Amino acid sequence: MFEQLETMLGRYEELGELLSDPEVVSDTKRFMALSREEADLRDKVAAYNEYKAVLQAINECEEMLNDGSLDDEERDLFKEELAEAKTSKPLLEEKIKILLLPKDQNDGKNIVLEIRGAAGGDEAALFAADLLNMYQHYAESQGWKFEIMEANQTSIGGYKEVSALISGSSVYSKLKYESGAHRVQRVPVTETQGRVHTSTATVLVMPEIEEFDYQIDPNEIRTDIYHASGAGGQNVNKVATAVRMVHLPTGIKVEMQEERTQQKNRDKAIKLLNTKVFDYYQQIELDKQNTERKSTVGTGDRSERIRTYNFPQNRVTDHRIGLTIQKLDRIIAGDLGEVIDALVIYDQTQKLAELGK
Repeated sequence: MFEQLETMLGRYEELGELLSDPEVVSDTKRFMALSREEADLRDKVAAYNEYKAVLQAINECEEMLNDGSLDDEERDLFKEELAEAKTSKPLLEEKIKILLLPKDQNDGKNIVLEIRGAAGGDEAALFAADLLNMYQHYAESQGWKFEIMEANQTSIGGYKEVSALISGSSVYSKLKYESGAHRVQRVPVTETQGRVHTSTATVLVMPEIEEFDYQIDPNEIRTDIYHASGAGGQNVNKVATAVRMVHLPTGIKVEMQEERTQQKNRDKAIKLLNTKVFDYYQQIELDKQNTERKSTVGTGDRSERIRTYNFPQNRVTDHRIGLTIQKLDRIIAGDLGEVIDALVIYDQTQKLAELGK
């Protein structure tokens, strides 16, 4: 492990020099790739340097304690420092092991979040809106930018389907575990007899794909221009600014009318289409490797029921890891940290166990 860490440290120093090289700075694609590599190594290098400082402190304290010239007060100080360093050593070793786990290449990326109302009609669409608000508030608490890309809203305020771009630091690394079917148990606002109903909405988290990562052949895209309309179908724009793009080989379609100009809608549409098509092909490859998957979170079947939100009991249960929290009111308001941290720790624990076999 330490040979690997020394090699990593040398590479990190090399990257610092490369990123200040004018030739590299002028090459956007290479600069972005090296910047991502440097960001990926930053925490590992910091932890390793801290670990080396602890090892040095242990050696120095032990040498000083072997010096017979120390008085009792000095000896006590070195003993205390040695005890602290020996306590820190195994904690840092564990931290470094986790940092060195194989990393998802998409962890540092922004995401496209897609939510669809599934089983349950209007109530499923309203639940989709609740999930959208939950993720939006969580994103705001993390200092991320949240932007609606595409929306198909119902007349009572729910969503048949909605897509949002979430941008910021390591968004995918935290939200990648959210893909799957989310189930709600509550009395719908449309229910007149007070009965609890069960409805579902599906969540899909896709890493945003930059143009230099993947680009669809323009000949494979059909583009239609039409007038933007609001909820219920009423026309809200006399100029044709809305854009519909269809990827012909897969049939994947995006519609964009959130912006006021056709060009801005085009730009958003092609970005969203690139992401969805790339995700489609990537999922096919992942499905082929299904038997090799080791983790039960983040890489499972997207149709799998992953979480239940029980409103009468104020309870949220994540079925993949057996986590139950009696804080539904806080979680649905965007306080997702406890759930996401538990999923991250569970995934890391599984991966560490696999490495130890």
